[in-house]
Amino acid sequence: MTMVVTEQDALLRCSDGAVVPLPVSRWMDEPDPVELAMLDVARPPVLDVGCGPGRMVLALSRRGIPTLGVETAPSAVDAGLTRGASILERSIFGAVPGAGRWGTALLFDGTIGIGGCPETLLARLAELLRPGGLVIAELDPPGVGFHRVQARIESRLGTSQWFPWARVDARAIGPLARGAGFVLRSLRTRGGRWFAVLAREP
Repeated sequence: MTMVVTEQDALLRCSDGAVVPLPVSRWMDEPDPVELAMLDVARPPVLDVGCGPGRMVLALSRRGIPTLGVETAPSAVDAGLTRGASILERSIFGAVPGAGRWGTALLFDGTIGIGGCPETLLARLAELLRPGGLVIAELDPPGVGFHRVQARIESRLGTSQWFPWARVDARAIGPLARGAGFVLRSLRTRGGRWFAVLAREP
């Protein structure tokens, strides 16, 4: 998936008919109070998966928490590096330093949908985290369910190619987590957004 980062918002159009707003301008800003509250849960060191321009990476680094972002979109990586964020331009399924030693992986802004197979993504994170390490995943609200779809990004600057994506709601995360070797530690809702905290089993 290649995405052009601009100050203009975009949308994610899914093959099942769903249209999801993408608040690109928010991604270029500082984390909001909801996001900051969820960062309080994180255990160092932190891996931010699909970090975009790195706002979580920067926020955690300012707290003195070692944090690395992983992102595939070159424009997002460039924007983050310009701001001083530590980001690698690569897939989370590629080589990631510190495998087996990360304390937390972040999946904010729907990035649990990367690749269209949350089970595979969570299994990969289980390889990267230490025993007891956490995944903090932002989810769709209950009622959306679990859908594997094709999706594309649409904005004023153009339309991306279709790519595999998944949508996971708060009710669907439990079985997916267990299948990948995680325990669902908690579900939290803040400001109309839903988050799961998963712990890697020993």
